[in-house]
Amino acid sequence: MEKRKLILVSNDDGIDAKGLQSLIEIAKKFGDVFVVAPEEGQSGMSHSISLTKPLRVRYLQKTQELTICAVPGTPVDCVKLAMNQLLPAKPDIMLSGINHGSNSAVSVVYSGTMGAAIESSLYGIPSVGFSVLDHSPEADFTIPEKFASKIIKNVLGEGLPYQVSLNVNFPKINAADFKGYKICKQTPGVWKEEFEKRIDPYGREYYWLTGNFQNSEPNNSETDEWALLNNYAAIVPVKIDFTEYNSINLLKKWDL
Repeated sequence: MEKRKLILVSNDDGIDAKGLQSLIEIAKKFGDVFVVAPEEGQSGMSHSISLTKPLRVRYLQKTQELTICAVPGTPVDCVKLAMNQLLPAKPDIMLSGINHGSNSAVSVVYSGTMGAAIESSLYGIPSVGFSVLDHSPEADFTIPEKFASKIIKNVLGEGLPYQVSLNVNFPKINAADFKGYKICKQTPGVWKEEFEKRIDPYGREYYWLTGNFQNSEPNNSETDEWALLNNYAAIVPVKIDFTEYNSINLLKKWDL
C-alpha cells in the first residue's frame, strides 16, 4: 500500500484567512495536511524571522488527516518551526497561500507567502506559493480551487529542481474566461512608492504608503504581468540566489 503524502501548508494572511481554508481543502485531496500558519496577518513580511520573542504553538485541530496550528510569528517562522519541531516527518510538498492579492513581478521580494515557500525549498522540499489578484477578505477562489490541483499533481509526480519553488498567480476574472497556465519569467520593473502625508483627527501628521508598479516590459508575452493581464495564471520558477552573474567579470576588472 502506497504511503500517504504529507503536505505542509502555511500562508501570510493568517490562520483565519479564506485563502488558507481554500488551500487546505485542495491539499486534502493529496494526503495528510499539516498547517502551521501565523496567528494574524503577516503580509509584506518577506523572509523575516522572529529573533527577540518566544514562539508558542496553539493547536486548533490535531488528527492524522489534518493538523492545524497557529503561531504568533512570521510565515518563515512557521516553516522553520514546522520543519524543526512540529512535523512528524519530512513533507512531500509545501504549499503556501492562497494569498489575497498579487505576488507577481517584484512583489515576490516583499511577499510573506513566497517567503514561506522559498524557506521550505531551502530544506529541499518542493514548494509552491499560490496567489489570486484579489485583496478582498472574501476573494473568489473558484479558479485556483478548480485548477491548482494540476500543479500540485505535477510537482508531486515530477518534483522540482533543488531549492526551486514556484510562484503561481491567478488573475481576477470569471472562471469561464480563464485561459489556463503560462510558464513565465518575472516581469522587470519596480514599485514607485510615495508616502502620502495625512492629518489624523487630532491634527497630527502621519504618512501612508501608496504607489504603483512601473512595468519595464509591458508588451513582453513571456512575463507574469502580461500573462495575468491576458487571463492566464502565471507560473514563475524562483530560486533564492541574488548573484548577478553578468557583473562578476566586470567587477574583476576593478583595481581592488
